Amino acid sequence: MTLRPFLLALVSAALFGAATPLSKYLLMDLGPFQLSGLLYLGAAVGVLPATLRRRPIQPPWQMDVPTRRRLLGAICFGGIVGPVLLLFGLRLAAATSVALWLNLEAVATAVLGVWFFRDHLGRNSWIGAAGILVGALVLSWGQGAAGWQAGLLVAAACLCWGFDNHLTALIDGITPAQSTLWKGLAAGSVNLAVGLAVEPFGIGLTVGVAALVVGVFAYGVSIVLYITAAQQLGATRSQLIFSTAPYFAIVLSVMWLGETISPAQIAAAVLVGASVVLLTVEWHSHDHAHVALDHEHWHDHADEHHVHQHTDAPGSSNPTPHTHRHQHTPLHHAHHHWPDLHHRHEHE
Repeated sequence: MTLRPFLLALVSAALFGAATPLSKYLLMDLGPFQLSGLLYLGAAVGVLPATLRRRPIQPPWQMDVPTRRRLLGAICFGGIVGPVLLLFGLRLAAATSVALWLNLEAVATAVLGVWFFRDHLGRNSWIGAAGILVGALVLSWGQGAAGWQAGLLVAAACLCWGFDNHLTALIDGITPAQSTLWKGLAAGSVNLAVGLAVEPFGIGLTVGVAALVVGVFAYGVSIVLYITAAQQLGATRSQLIFSTAPYFAIVLSVMWLGETISPAQIAAAVLVGASVVLLTVEWHSHDHAHVALDHEHWHDHADEHHVHQHTDAPGSSNPTPHTHRHQHTPLHHAHHHWPDLHHRHEHE
C-alpha cells in the first residue's frame, strides 16, 4: 500500500471542505435545489476532460446490470437527495457547525459498511464512531430548534452519502471520471429542474458561473479523487481520511464568512478529531481467498493482487498507477488489508 491513495483522499477532502462556506455564501442568491443542480452540473463539467481522454464514453444503458444499478443508487442517494438535504441544513445553521456535522458521514459509512457491505470494524472503530456521534450532539445542544433541525437535515444527508460511498466504491465497470460525469449530469439536471419549478431564478451571470466553478472543483475533481482512493482503500477507510474536510471548511468559514468558533464547537472538533484517529488507525489481517475476477479500476503492481502483464510492454511490472480492464486469478493468502474492491469477503 502506497501513500498515493491517502494523498488523493486528503486533497479530495480539502476541495470538498471548501464547498460548505462557499455554498453558504451562494445560498443568499440561490435556493437549495438550484444550487445543488448547478454544483453537480459543474461537477460534470469538471470531469469531462478526464472522461474524453478515455473514449468511448459508455452510456448507462450499455453498462452491465450491476454497474448500472450501483450508479443509479449513487445518483439518487449521493447526487439528488443528499446535497439538497445538506443545503437546507446549511440555510439554518452556521457553516462551522455544519462542517463538523458532516463528520457523521464517517459514522454512516462505517455502520452501513458493517451492516450491508461486509466491512470490518473493531472496538476502537466503534468507539470512534460513538465519539463522532457525541460530538454532533454537543454541536446541536444549546442552538435551539434551528440547531436540531439543521443537525437532523445534515445527518440525513450524511446517511445518503454513506450509501453513495459504498455504491461508488463498488463500481468497477466504468472509470471514476465516467461515474462522476453521469452522476453530475443526471443529479444536476434533476435538481436544477426542480429548483426552477419551485422558485424563480433571478440571479446574475456572476453568481451562476461561481456556483458552476465551485461544482467543478469541490464536487467534480473532489469526487474523482475520492472514488479513486476508495477503490484502493475501501469506502470506510477512505471516508475516514475524507473526514478532515470539515476542518478545511472551518478555516475558510472563519476567513471568508467571518464566523466565530464557539467553545462547544472547539470541544466537538477535538472530540471528533480524536474519534477519527481511532477509526483511521484500525485495519485487520486474516486468511482469505480471492475468486477469479474481471474488472477495471486504478491500481499499481506493488501487491500480490496485480501481477498481470501488459501487452504494450511485455515483462514490465508497470509500477506507475494506472487503470485498465484486467483479470485476477484465484488466490489464497493472508495480509493486512482494508475492505477495498478485492476484500469484500466474509470473515470471522
